[in-house]
Amino acid sequence: MQYDAAHTLARAIRESEEYQTYHELKERVMANETNAALIREYKKLQVSLQMAAVSGASPDPEDVQRFQGINTVLFAQQEVAQYLLAEMRLTQAMADIFRIITDAAELDMGFPGGA
Repeated sequence: MQYDAAHTLARAIRESEEYQTYHELKERVMANETNAALIREYKKLQVSLQMAAVSGASPDPEDVQRFQGINTVLFAQQEVAQYLLAEMRLTQAMADIFRIITDAAELDMGFPGGA
């Protein structure tokens, strides 16, 4: 294995604009306890709703309503919205990198367009 290459990749990720923006916004946004608590609840509900969708189960209507309410509150705050969007961009970049690596290893991970 090329662990040196992996460490180089990790360093490149930390130096990337996507990571730098995400990290800076995360520190500022999460310093506010209310925002931090809302973001944790938002992510918990998001995972729960995604799991229900994947399993074919109907989502709990209360969870859907709560998620929508928290979503509205969070995205109404410009800096929080910027943080969540930066997190999405970083997550997408990481998914792209993972896909490139698994394609290079010829692992079939079930990605559309993958090896």
